[in-house]
Amino acid sequence: MDFAVAIDDVLSQPTRARLFGLLSSLKRAAATDELAKTLDLHPNGIRQHLETMAQAGLLIREKEKVGRGRPRDVWAIDPNAKPGGHAPTGYAELSRWLIKAIDGGPVDPRKIEERGRDMGIGLADAGGHTDPETRFFDALSAMGFQPNRKPGKDGEMTYCLENCPYREAALEKQSVVCALHKGITSGILSSISPETTMTGFKIKDPVKAGCEVTVQGPMVSGSDPDDN
Repeated sequence: MDFAVAIDDVLSQPTRARLFGLLSSLKRAAATDELAKTLDLHPNGIRQHLETMAQAGLLIREKEKVGRGRPRDVWAIDPNAKPGGHAPTGYAELSRWLIKAIDGGPVDPRKIEERGRDMGIGLADAGGHTDPETRFFDALSAMGFQPNRKPGKDGEMTYCLENCPYREAALEKQSVVCALHKGITSGILSSISPETTMTGFKIKDPVKAGCEVTVQGPMVSGSDPDDN
């Protein structure tokens, strides 16, 4: 099988598209064997696909030490991934549908945020192979936000979101979309690290992106009790 394909065509191959979708839904790093088992495919073939995707800038490969054996490869969505050469626009149709569905009457952003929080709790992974901070970072990456970390004082971390995957919907009703996004982010954070709080959520132009999520607590300081 030929794996030497152009960057823009990497995800046109069905198995690679499934792998990218699986890692996006997991919102965390995953080992080669886990991905192969989930897709019911041989690890050797999966590994070649993963390497192709990494070379194309869609995934990052890290080493995870397991016991006394050799470190194994784990894979995650590259925070700078641009599927098809463009910044990701995940959930665009879903968010636009949501806006149309609720745009017929008064909207309470607080209730939208609460609904988003419930969604975020359901989206967060239950475990994962990495520490809570990395799992949170991976979740933001998997949703297409292309985050950058900015460490702060007193155990704070700010994630600058270089891409808005909801930008088309946000241009129609930014207050609703941003409230939903804030709730989803809060829900994911509370699932991954209940003792860590979101202390800031700065909204920017969805086209230029650059929104900032600031968190503070044990997840950032490395003393999180849920750290595996």
